[in-house]
Amino acid sequence: MAKAHKYIFVVGGVMSGVGKGVATSSLALLLEARGFKVSPIKIDPYLNVDAGTMNPTEHGEVFVLNSGLETDQDMGSYERFLGRALNSENYMTGGLVYKTVIDRERALGYEGKCVEPVPHIPEEVIRRIVVAGENEKSDVTIIEIGGTLGEYQSVMFLEAARLLKIAHPDDVLFVLVSYLPVPGKLGEMKTKPTQYAVRTMNSYGVQPDIIVARGEVPPDKKRKEKIASSSGMKPEQVISAPDVDSVYDVPLNFEADHLAETVMKILQLKTRKRTPFLSPWKSFVRTTKKTTGEVRIGVVGKYFTTGDFVLADSYLSVIEAIKYAAYKNGKKPVIEWLAAEEFEPSTGAGRGGNKVNMRPSGERGSTETSRSNVAKLKKFDGIIVPGGFGKRGIKGKLRVIEYARTHKIPYFGLCYGMQLMVVEYARNVLRLKEANTTEIDRETKHPVIDIMTDQKKKLAAEEYGGSMRLGSYPAYLKERTIARSAYKAEMIHERHRHRYEVNPQYVAELEKAGLLFSGISPDKKLMEIAELPHAKHPFFLGTQFHPEFTARPLDSHPLFDAFVRAAIKKKK
Repeated sequence: MAKAHKYIFVVGGVMSGVGKGVATSSLALLLEARGFKVSPIKIDPYLNVDAGTMNPTEHGEVFVLNSGLETDQDMGSYERFLGRALNSENYMTGGLVYKTVIDRERALGYEGKCVEPVPHIPEEVIRRIVVAGENEKSDVTIIEIGGTLGEYQSVMFLEAARLLKIAHPDDVLFVLVSYLPVPGKLGEMKTKPTQYAVRTMNSYGVQPDIIVARGEVPPDKKRKEKIASSSGMKPEQVISAPDVDSVYDVPLNFEADHLAETVMKILQLKTRKRTPFLSPWKSFVRTTKKTTGEVRIGVVGKYFTTGDFVLADSYLSVIEAIKYAAYKNGKKPVIEWLAAEEFEPSTGAGRGGNKVNMRPSGERGSTETSRSNVAKLKKFDGIIVPGGFGKRGIKGKLRVIEYARTHKIPYFGLCYGMQLMVVEYARNVLRLKEANTTEIDRETKHPVIDIMTDQKKKLAAEEYGGSMRLGSYPAYLKERTIARSAYKAEMIHERHRHRYEVNPQYVAELEKAGLLFSGISPDKKLMEIAELPHAKHPFFLGTQFHPEFTARPLDSHPLFDAFVRAAIKKKK
């Protein structure tokens, strides 16, 4: 008789941003290490149909799957921890669920029934959860419900979980991730917010089986017993989740507090065949702690500030990809955020901040201050300009790119960072002073970057959501190039997210001036990688795609590896 499929729901109480995604990823990793195939799912309660139209300074980066679906950044965490690509079925939003139900109703899919929020919305949620597990042929599905308990938009998803629990009482488990604060003036860990979170959860008709106790420090025995007693569970079902130096420590902390064993006991699962996956993971974590030599990388972007605070999540995959490559090459990454506006030729205005090992950069001042900021770039071993959209900060980014090119600082441009690299080269080497991207200036005399042909009709019709060039596409790499040397392959597949491209009309002129397009689409129409030959620059390379999306802790990306190696060599 086939074993019943198991479902684990991860929900958040008290406040958001305390690590539900990392907890979900870590639990998935631990279960897979015991021989189970796990299918992680992220539910975003928002009415956006996908994450593509969400502001990155409010919601974090948009992570793109191979299929082209624009998703929440937690999908990136799942892929990085599990070391594999996930499918579109592993992500859903409130908007997508409602749209599916409404579209089905319009097509008479409900055969004349009155369509209501309950039961039809929860039923669609359950259908999607089941399909995701079937497509991946998984044993366990872990479903992370975004937001926190008590939010109206989460009600339908909790109702879906409740209905699934009723239908499969022995196969559904609930994990509550809740924060235990230690007020500074009191100096005592408080459990009452978590107790209220449990009561709120009970009001939806569900009961947590495990509580992941987040906090600055681990809860002591007394607090565990108090939480367990008030929540109707055993103390061993309260799992410690203190702040750690790195998210990659979390699975090992969970392992030490027997999270996987507790889950398996409740769901009546027995370890199949232990895989050696945790061994290389432990080795990677040891490397992050023992590495001493530094490599200093500056990331020049504009999606850093949100009010008076700094949001690193806007470029989460880029930051993690730098870390993987640095550790692989025996260096500790020191990453600084640099607001592009600081380098504007007119009055600079930027704000930086620090978080984890990120160091602040940013000040207000005159044109002289701006020049001084550009000169500060010489302290970096490498510079990255990541993806983005719009006009803000573009002049600053162009100055940074010019400085990196002329001062032989390793430069890596991602998507928009490649397009601006082409603009800078056209202006300062080809002497096409009015060269630009039509995203910024539609009437530019020299549109070296122009909107893709198939995108023009979409923008004219105001079709913005999910309409860019999205997902994995192939590219051919030319021989005797930095790109070919890094990949060690003739053909690659990488994930895209853009509307604009290098204008084919300028390719020959740019190449004659020394810029090499080392990666091209199979039909030879799209320039996928641009670089300067190694003889002219140690590493001056940009990609139209987003290599950061496929970088993994145990399998760093070849282009990030090559970039970091060049940065280390420059440092020496």
